[in-house]
Formats: sequence, C-alpha cells, structure tokens
Amino acid sequence: MSHDTDVVVLGSGPGGYTAAFRAADLGKRVTMVERYPVLGGVCLHVGCIPSKALLHLAAVLGEVEGLADKGVVLGEPSFDLARVRGFKDGVVSRLAKGLTGMAGKRGVEVVQGTGRLTGPHTLRVEGAGGDGGREITFESAILAVGSRASRIPGIPYDDPRVWDSTAALELREIPERLLVVGGGIIGLELATVYDALGSRVTVVELLDRLMTGCDADLVKPLERRIRKRYESILLGTKVQAVEASDAGLTVTFSGPEGKPAPEPGRFDAILVAVGRRPNGDSIGAEAAGVRVTERGFVPVDAQQRTNVEHIFAIGDLAGEPMLAHKASHQGKVAAEVAAGEKSAFEPVGVPAVAYTDPEVAWVGLGEEEAARQGRKVETGTFPWLASGRSLGLGRTEGVTKLVFDPGSGRLLGAGIVGPHAGDLIAEATLALEMGCDAEDLALNIHPHPTLSETLMFAAEAFLGTITDLYLPKKRARAAVATEQ
Repeated sequence: MSHDTDVVVLGSGPGGYTAAFRAADLGKRVTMVERYPVLGGVCLHVGCIPSKALLHLAAVLGEVEGLADKGVVLGEPSFDLARVRGFKDGVVSRLAKGLTGMAGKRGVEVVQGTGRLTGPHTLRVEGAGGDGGREITFESAILAVGSRASRIPGIPYDDPRVWDSTAALELREIPERLLVVGGGIIGLELATVYDALGSRVTVVELLDRLMTGCDADLVKPLERRIRKRYESILLGTKVQAVEASDAGLTVTFSGPEGKPAPEPGRFDAILVAVGRRPNGDSIGAEAAGVRVTERGFVPVDAQQRTNVEHIFAIGDLAGEPMLAHKASHQGKVAAEVAAGEKSAFEPVGVPAVAYTDPEVAWVGLGEEEAARQGRKVETGTFPWLASGRSLGLGRTEGVTKLVFDPGSGRLLGAGIVGPHAGDLIAEATLALEMGCDAEDLALNIHPHPTLSETLMFAAEAFLGTITDLYLPKKRARAAVATEQ
C-alpha cells in the first residue's frame, strides 16, 4: 500500500521532534503534526525552558541576597516585568527557530493542526494553518502528545487570578501573596521564582511531605530553607473551598486528621500544580485499536511499540516518569525501530531534577524504595558542610548520597541536594549505567575544590577510606576484604 508518509509524528515536543529528526536522518519520509504555530511543544513554550530561564534569575537574586553575609551589600532589586518576559520569550523564540530550521534541512514536513487517529494507517488533522481537514496516510506513527495539567474541585478556574503553570510563566504580575497548591516539583519550582521576585508564598500539600518520589532526607535541606523564607508550608492539608471577591481569593483548608484546620487565608493569586494527566484520551486511539489505560497512558514495550505493531508511543503518554529527557531517548528508539533498526529503551535509571533553591536531583534506587522492596542497601553520604567549594559558595546545606549493594559495592542509586545538583547527577547516572562500584567512583580523580568531588567523597565514606571526614566506627571495606 502506498502512503502519504513513511512516519507520522503526532506532537513536536522533545520526544516528538527527536523522533521526527532521527527518522528523517535514517532516510524516512516524515510528517510532523503540531497543534501550535511553532515547534517545541509544552516543554519549550510553557514548561522546561521558560521556567528554567526564570529560575536562573531567581538563583542570581538568591546569590546577590547572600552577599550581604559576606560583606557585600547591594541595593534592593527592582523589576521590569516586560523586560523579564522579553528575556524569557527570547530564549524560547531562539530555540523554536532552531527547531524549524532543522526540520526544513531534514525535509520533515510540518503540518499545523490537531491530529487524531481515524484508523490503523490514517490520521485526520483539524485546525489552523491552512491544513485543517487534511487526512494523512502513514506506514508508521509515533504518538508524542504529552500531558496536561490536572485539576482539583473547589477552585474557580475561570478567575484570572487562578493559575496553572502556563499562566504562572506568563509573569503578568507579582502577587503580594501567592498560594501554591501542590508540593511537587512544578509547584516548588514556580514558588522559587515568585519568592525571589518578592511574593509572600504559601505552599499547601495534601500529603504529609514535599516532593514525594525522592528520599525524605534529600528534601529536608530544601524544606528547612524554604520554611524560613516562605510565609507558610501546610502539609497534610487540603484546599476545601475558594471564594473569589474583589479583595482577593479567600481559601479555607481542612487539616490533617485529628488536628485543627489552618486558618483561612486571603491570597492575590493561586497557582494549582497538582500533577499532570497524559493526553491518551484525545488522540482517537480507539479508531486505530491502540490500547489506552483509564489514567490516559498508552502501554508500550521496550521498542516503544503499542499493542498495534506499527504505532509507537513515547514521553508522558508512555508512562512515568513524565520527563522531557526520557521522551527524547524514547523518541530515538521509536524512530530507529520504525526504520527497521534494532533498538530498545532499557535505562538502568532516569534522573529527575527539581530546579528549586537548593536543587534536588536523584536517579536509580533510593533508600525508601529499597525498603518498600525489602532490599538491603548501604549508603555513602557526604555532607557539603565539609566541602571547601560549598563553604566558598556560602551554601553548606547540601548533601550527596550514594546507594550501594552491600555485598558487591555496586552503585544502585544516588541523590544530591544543593546548588547545581541537576548538573552533578549526570556523573552518577553514567556510573549507574556502566555498572560502577564504589571503588570506581572513589578512584576517579576529581578536580579540587569542586562540588563534583562530593560524589567521590560519598563513595569513600561507604568504603571507609575517606580522609575528609572522621568516621571512627567505619572500617575500611578494603581492609575487611583483606582480612577475610
């Protein structure tokens, strides 16, 4: 059968454009369908990239604030929101233009509109850009439609003072009092931005801790810092109702069971960041026979194939974790398999990063997950209070923790909290993928003084060979092995 295109890619986020470009590089005719006028998806336009641009400004403001303790006193900052928005939008625009250029050079056809499967080999595109009403036939399809913000009842979403993450990144104003509903990565990152800009921030989280999914000891340094800075952090607390008036948004709460509820509060804006839901219910999957779970995920195998062999799913649509870098790697696998190559997505670990202040990053097996699995592990931990580099930065709250198999000493996971933790976690991820043990990390010579050497020190702490800490009860594993 003759098709309009070899591979159709639905969605142009990090996973989608990676899949499209890789398939084109392998000689396939590729059509990429995107509902927005420009390429890049949620991550580029209203997610990863603009949020990190603003978080960079927040980090600089934090460093300037910390200079006062070191004898350098600067004046109070002032904000030109139009220029701040211009900076953020300029970063996004430059990357979007780059994607458009690369699509053109590779011969990838870009079709603007909303695409839905209408059969096992057909896709209908409806929408703007002069491509509305077009039907595309394909040999293979890669579904990369991402996810959308979840909602909770009791909140007047039609009020412009109620934001999701997209609205918060528009930076229309700096509210005097901001309520962040949700203590996960997205909520805490945006809280970091608005705290740096001068808002009095309250975070409310339904669970009894912040940032679930990461070991609690890695989140504690962050929580200690923001409890001092934010107006309030309410854990185990639910938003019961929101009453909108000209004076603001009055919020009533219900507290943890057996404890009194927090007092109602009036806020100038509310940011709802309670997770994301995959868009599996919006792609016409049933017409092609593609299975979608009740939660909206599309199950896939290691080749990113759905239950329909020539249709692939990647990124948020294909399951947790919902991370852009996971989507990119899955996109390459799907494109390569569609092109007849042998490829599989089988990572040992996918790193996660919260770009808060301090940053929190982790990969692989954590202590809490090991306990749930009934698996015995041992850790090597290095407090940044003993790091010359962190002392010089004036940021000693950090910790580097490595999780090892107690028998073999093989690395199973890692967690880091502190400035630039997101950059540092890459070394641990590589070590995990390569099957490194503690000695590999300890014998890898790191430059001094750096934050990266905290991974070496954590491995030495596990081995009992560390000289930058005094651990009197820890015998060197090498010495024990020799005695045996």
